[in-house]
Amino acid sequence: MPRPVVFDLFHTLVHGADDERDRVVGEMALVVGVDPAALVAAYHATWRDRLVRWNAAETVRILAARLGGSPTDEQVDRAAAHRRALAHRVLGRVSPATLDVLDALRERGHRLALISNATSETAEAWAGGPLARRFDVTVFSCAVGLAKPDPAIYRTAAQRLGVAPADCVYVGDGADGELVGAAAAGMTVLRTTEHQDTDPGWVGTVIANLREVLAHVEQPASIEEIDGTARSHPATRR
Repeated sequence: MPRPVVFDLFHTLVHGADDERDRVVGEMALVVGVDPAALVAAYHATWRDRLVRWNAAETVRILAARLGGSPTDEQVDRAAAHRRALAHRVLGRVSPATLDVLDALRERGHRLALISNATSETAEAWAGGPLARRFDVTVFSCAVGLAKPDPAIYRTAAQRLGVAPADCVYVGDGADGELVGAAAAGMTVLRTTEHQDTDPGWVGTVIANLREVLAHVEQPASIEEIDGTARSHPATRR
């Protein structure tokens, strides 16, 4: 039976657009009447809350209040809509080569799952992008209240696929300690550097291009893949 493949989203299937996100947050600050640099810093400082607790409007309202702002409902809605528009743009920037890899995996019988440390606006925009129809299972941290590297989020994806975690191959850039988490859950791990060399300390299998996934998913896990899981790695912000 072809092995299911579980993908990360940002810096794996699409570029994370971190600089663009900070620019957009700075523009949101002007809408709600707070200092742009302060709001960007607040977004970075509250990344875990945004991943598992707050939606876009709640984030704007809470952080603006912490910075001394008192935006109207209309201002909050405008700022949140600006953030949602970014999510739609980012999810629309999937390269044809990436889509070709996903289609090839599906043609070979591999079921596909997504696990993403993502805020609510990404989850809301997902259905309208070109990736959605190619995935059998999606697990967003904001929807399940769990975030990588918690092994429970990987087990959730495997359960929804109807398989054991050990049956799955996980592909990610390594942000948020995701590779260690996937390995701890029992998955075979591939680190991709196609978009960003996020986790250079990873000692397991590394691929430079997603096309290489095709050659790896039909092989059994190697000793290197299994043993390259003992390190913890610094998280990056979403």
